[in-house]
Amino acid sequence: MEASFGPTFSTVAAGAKGSTHRRTPSSSSTLTYSPRDDDDMPPIGTPRRSDSAISIRSLHSESNMSLRSTFSLHEEEEDTEPQVFAEQPSVKLCCQLCCNVFKDPVITTCGHTFCRRCALSSDKCPVDTAKLTVVVNNIAVAEQIGELFIHCKYGCRATPASAAAAGGAGAAAGAGVAAPGAATVAVPTITTVAGKPGAYEVDPLGCPFTIKLTSRMEHEVSCDYRPVRCPNNPSCPPLLTKHLEAHLKECEHIKCPHSKYGCTFIGNQDTYETHLEVCKFEGLKEFLQQTDDRFHEMQLTLSQKDQDIAFLRSMLGKLSEKLDQLEKNLELKFDVLDENQSKLSEDLMEFRRDASMLNDELSHINARLNMGILGSYDPQQIFKCKGTFVGHQGPVWCLCVYSTGDLLFSGSSDKTIKVWDTCTTYKCQKTLEGHDGIVLALCIQGNRLYSGSADCTIIVWDIQTLQKVNTIRAHDNPVCTLVSSHNMLFSGSLKAIKVWDIVGTELKLKKELTGLNHWVRALVASQNHLYSGSYQTIKVWDIDTKEQVRTLTGHVGTVYALAVISTPDQTKVFSASYDRSLRVWSMDNMICTQTLLRHQGSVTALAVSRGRLFSGAVDSTVKVGSPPRFLFVIPCGGPFSVCFLFFMPSTGTPTFPLMRNLSFKPVE
Repeated sequence: MEASFGPTFSTVAAGAKGSTHRRTPSSSSTLTYSPRDDDDMPPIGTPRRSDSAISIRSLHSESNMSLRSTFSLHEEEEDTEPQVFAEQPSVKLCCQLCCNVFKDPVITTCGHTFCRRCALSSDKCPVDTAKLTVVVNNIAVAEQIGELFIHCKYGCRATPASAAAAGGAGAAAGAGVAAPGAATVAVPTITTVAGKPGAYEVDPLGCPFTIKLTSRMEHEVSCDYRPVRCPNNPSCPPLLTKHLEAHLKECEHIKCPHSKYGCTFIGNQDTYETHLEVCKFEGLKEFLQQTDDRFHEMQLTLSQKDQDIAFLRSMLGKLSEKLDQLEKNLELKFDVLDENQSKLSEDLMEFRRDASMLNDELSHINARLNMGILGSYDPQQIFKCKGTFVGHQGPVWCLCVYSTGDLLFSGSSDKTIKVWDTCTTYKCQKTLEGHDGIVLALCIQGNRLYSGSADCTIIVWDIQTLQKVNTIRAHDNPVCTLVSSHNMLFSGSLKAIKVWDIVGTELKLKKELTGLNHWVRALVASQNHLYSGSYQTIKVWDIDTKEQVRTLTGHVGTVYALAVISTPDQTKVFSASYDRSLRVWSMDNMICTQTLLRHQGSVTALAVSRGRLFSGAVDSTVKVGSPPRFLFVIPCGGPFSVCFLFFMPSTGTPTFPLMRNLSFKPVE
């Protein structure tokens, strides 16, 4: 408190320490102070008493701006309570916008402190003209202001001048009750009430206590000078709390306790006691009390019944909702049944189309054989689902096959890479962990596995040991796809494809392919071509020149994955998309030859091995597809031309007996 008020108020502050309010006897002296700058103000020779009210005529701030003639807390517009300080506040506790003691002080971006309301309603700081923006509450200043002493509001009254200006409005609460022996102290202190100036002074007949601002409410709730009303009759004159007990002894409006039953008695304390002796209801009070108790019990019972009825209605409503839900579920099941029936019909039609296509192929083959064409022929392949790998805890985004060990690698949103056995057990052999983001891309070069992730890195793994050997920061955005070719690694990200030279376990950046307007989500290389999936298109690049040569369109969703099967006769590109479809593209004529719909969600990953097509999707499954194969053999010698045709899988041996002088082998 000494630091807040300066040397002039040190005696008062020391005496107030440790208490929240003090009694201030009335004084006839009026004190007026000249402007000062807090601690630098010299001692004032004017007589001073600690129990006197302080009137502040003017104050000169550090910025030399004129302040209002007096200080008070900056009240909200709806706050109409008087605020009279017992001692002069420090200039440092005053807002330079409203010229009052801070109300909810806040620190702004310019470093100065203002009232929150002033800071929010003003555009510029009055000190440095900086834009005002609230940063944080000034707790230290708020605590200092809370330690200031003010007069109890029941010890204040409006000055005659302010009362006249307000049109004769009533004085402050508590005024009008005499305090014997007290002298009037006409010491006005200006406050702002509802945006209008109003003057208040200490009421010598009111509460003599001064209290800390933080303890104001606590004191005023129990103040002896707080106005109250007679509990017997609202028409009785206003009273002070300290006079209520004496008033009740003399009050002429005491009602009989049985007035609610019809007794009309009204009198004072003496006649009240006499009345009870002759009141006809007094003899029946036990019966009346029992009646009231029973009535109360009946009300409680009725209330309980109402609650029971409400509960039963609620249960009935829930049962009705459940019945409605069951009806909706039944309708939904019927809809699903109809949908499944429709799907079965579509599958049957597709099967018939496939059979018709096979018949056409057989006719074409017979025609070619009749023309004397020798060799083998691989017709249009119809891929069918053969199995499902389940184990990831999130969508599968990428697949890669290591044919040497019959291993399948799958990357998922669960940030892991799972290693699957595709030959014997068809189970997960190991889970590789190392990325901090979703695993989006997998690629194999030699005995190295390269994985790309949303963490913008490429991790190099040793396939023999299934251990991480290197981590490369590859892109500024997620690495969406990887592919290797000609001892180079291609990585796709946002609008770019990077070309890396593979040097042992290191990657050296060679070139960056540009001209892309979307995320590169899929890459695959075959022979001298690089295929990239970006948005809904597939772009074909020449690996040697790194130039774009063709664009394939057909998907209606983002292309997430690509795979290629190349033979000396033809090259087929498989694409997986957000539209849940797999498309088979023939590079002979650059058209889509087949569309597969086998997943319940977006197809995000593809891999091919030994004629099998592996597809992963956001339904967290990996599906395996394998086409039927045809083998045609014609002997070269002899006078007869013999033709033999049969179906066989991609691996294994024929199921038909062999003809003499004919040999067979699986078609890869």
